[in-house]
Formats: sequence, C-alpha cells, structure tokens
Amino acid sequence: MKKAKDDKGAPADQGAGIDDTKKRDKTKKGKKGKKGKRTPDQVSAAVAVADAGAAVAEHTPLKGKAYDKELAKLHVKLVKLQEWVKFKGLKVCIVFEGRDGAGKGGAIKAITERVSPRVFRTVALPAPTERQKSQMYMQRYVPHFPAAGEVVIFDRSWYNRAGVERVMGFCTEAESRKFLGGVPLVEKAMVDSGIILIKFWLEVSEEEQTDRLKSRIDDGRKIWKLTSMDLKSYGRWYDYSRARDEMFVATDTDFAPWHVVRSDDKRSARLNIIAHILDQVPHHGAPREKVKLPKRGKPGNYKEPDYPYRYVREKY
Repeated sequence: MKKAKDDKGAPADQGAGIDDTKKRDKTKKGKKGKKGKRTPDQVSAAVAVADAGAAVAEHTPLKGKAYDKELAKLHVKLVKLQEWVKFKGLKVCIVFEGRDGAGKGGAIKAITERVSPRVFRTVALPAPTERQKSQMYMQRYVPHFPAAGEVVIFDRSWYNRAGVERVMGFCTEAESRKFLGGVPLVEKAMVDSGIILIKFWLEVSEEEQTDRLKSRIDDGRKIWKLTSMDLKSYGRWYDYSRARDEMFVATDTDFAPWHVVRSDDKRSARLNIIAHILDQVPHHGAPREKVKLPKRGKPGNYKEPDYPYRYVREKY
C-alpha cells in the first residue's frame, strides 16, 4: 500500500490511520489545516483519500450468480498457478491479518476450495503452550514455512504479537516493540531465501464488524467463531487501530509490503484477494501430458460378494 511520506521518510498523517481516512471518505471533506499553502505531500495525500472515497461510493455489491461465475474463473487460474508452483518448486507464503469478523476465514476457504491440500496448506496455530512461550517468539512459526512446491497460508500469524497479544496484555509493550523492530529482518531473510511473501490486511468497518459478530450469536453454524476473546476485543476498537497503525509503520516494507483489502463486501474482497495473489506470483502453464483414461481390465473370474455391507442410512 503506497503511503505519502514527509521529508523525514515517516508516513504522512501517521496518527490518523485507516479509521480516520474512512471518516474522511464518508464526508468527502478533509481537515482544514493552518493558513498557507499545502505541501506537495499534503496534496498527494488528499488526492489519495478522494480517490479511495470515490471508489467506495461507486462500488456495487456482487450478486450470487455473478460472484459464482467470477470465482469459478479464478479457481481455474489458481489451479494453473498450483501446477506452476509444483513444476518450478516455488515457495509461497501468504499471511492473513485483520480484526475479528474481517473475513479472513471466508477468503482462505475461497482460495483453497478447488486446489490440492498437499500444495495449498493452511496454518492456524492455537494459543502457545508453556514450552512455546519459553522459546524464541518466531520459533513456532518457522517449521510451517513453505518448502519447494508449496503455498502456505497463515490464518493469523506472527503478527499476533503486534495486535491481539499487545492489546489484550499477553505481552509487554517492550516485547511488542522489540518484535516490530525485528520482524522486518526475519521477513527479509524469508524473501532472500526465495519465499514469495504476501501479507494481507483485511479492513472491515465498525458497523460491518458489529453486524457480523451479532449474526454469530444465534447461528448454530457460526457460534464457534464467537469466543470470549472476541467479546473482550470488541470494545477495544481504537486500541487495535493504534496497534495496527504502528504495525504498518514498522513492517510495511518494500520487500514485504502490506496489501490492504476493503472487506465490507465479502464477495468482492475474496475475488480481489485471489486476483491479487495471481498477480503477485508470476506463473505460466506448466507442461502437462494429454490425459486419456486407460481401458479397464476384464473381470475374469471375479464376482461381487454377497456381503452384508453396513450402508449409511439414506435420509436424503
């Protein structure tokens, strides 16, 4: 994500963050500064905000049939990517981060629905054990990094230390800041080793997050998604905003940038994410022999046995 910068190289309007940008998007008015001319950086930032606001205003949510049609096309392209990853021995690591209810799980499901689980592997680690807490912080993540011919998707990642651990008090401020200072070095080492690292941040609005969390309360299919930690985190929206903003400043690097996805419209977000992955991983059609089913062998003296199979009850 491109950010306007001041003369010292720090992101312009750093304190505002994405939340305040959204508020300016809605009102389509910028804050009035002191008397005098705007600097080029301020003008660039204002244009970027205006463009983002226009994009949101013009967006029309996709209907089911249109979404299914586009998703099917992208699934074909993902399989093509998969075959190229295997053929060339590529190593791809995709990180998904965002607030509770931002749509990370649904996006990952859309990606992995039609590809091989032997190539596309999802990693969703539970809370660390006491032993893991005594280890170097990154230690439990490293074994899951991709080998040749693999695409590893992290459903939340080492960035827990910059977000939930920091906000909810599972680590100290010193530990979090030490992580933010060190993680770019780890990610540089990953990229230098040949890993294609793609980091997604799914940005959901306050209103949409509330609607999604409320929908989980009485939905038997979704109750597992609403944990006690989600409820505690819900009231700390701006604590998470500040943590997110600092994370971007420290870890949005040229070699491992953050790619921000507006996720209020789940369908569009999923399609945009898949399309972006296809753009980020250069690929071509892998060599493939023409497939033709061979003839089946003759039964010879084989006869179907008269065996009392325990068939599943057919309710449907």
